[in-house]
Amino acid sequence: MQNISQEQATDAMPLAGAETTRFWRDRRFGGMECLSATFLTHEFAPHAHDTFSLGAIEEGMQVCTIKGSRESAGPGGLYLINPGETHDGAPRGGGYRYRMIYPDIALMREILEDVTGKPVRGTPSFGTQLLQDQALADAFQDAHRILEDGGGALESGQAMFQVLDAMFSRHGSAIILPVDTAERTGVQHARDYLVENYMDDIGLEDLAAIAGLSRAHLIRAFRREFHITPHSFLTDIRIRQARRRLREGGQPAEIALECGFADQAHFTRHFKARTGVTPGQYRAR
Repeated sequence: MQNISQEQATDAMPLAGAETTRFWRDRRFGGMECLSATFLTHEFAPHAHDTFSLGAIEEGMQVCTIKGSRESAGPGGLYLINPGETHDGAPRGGGYRYRMIYPDIALMREILEDVTGKPVRGTPSFGTQLLQDQALADAFQDAHRILEDGGGALESGQAMFQVLDAMFSRHGSAIILPVDTAERTGVQHARDYLVENYMDDIGLEDLAAIAGLSRAHLIRAFRREFHITPHSFLTDIRIRQARRRLREGGQPAEIALECGFADQAHFTRHFKARTGVTPGQYRAR
């Protein structure tokens, strides 16, 4: 990964215009979520997706933390973030413009099986989440523009399929599960409990008891394992569930309460911090 220095970032020319976002779901890829956006001041809170998060910077610079590592990216920077991996993002040196897609695991597995002609067992993954690959970033941007511009089914399908194939051919890897420990088992129990009970007002003492760890130990171990605090993880799970409900046509006010938020304003603030758009914008697409 080619990092951007602080001096380079500070000297970068600010992007002209205002913050813009365009979000849509592309039926040609099974309703895959797509985003093109310009962010000048918006900062993403730490969050994760159930899908892959794949994209590239078009212009400007972004600084982000992925798996606990803080890095910067400009044009040619390529994001290959696996499902469940915590990350954030903020403008640097005047803002940035980028394009993203969020293919689910089944779609990525289907593409690999098409390419290899063999069944794929397990979950595909990328070994590096942020890297510099100008040629592949350019190809991704071109394929993304074809999707956004509503290109023909064959043209758009072929362009994006070839890019996803190239991403895995160059940078894909198999998941290697870490050796289990009592601490890791404990925080995984805590994580699973949060996922299953996200609607409830869960206390730290109760969660620590489920993990078999002290409260302070749980917070430290959870952050070390998942690069996010238990509370931030719970908020992120609630947002993921809210996204599903919005896609199904639910009303933001009702979803806010169903997903454990105190009120709609609280829900909207956390939703935009993790997606870049409001619940209403997300639901309308």
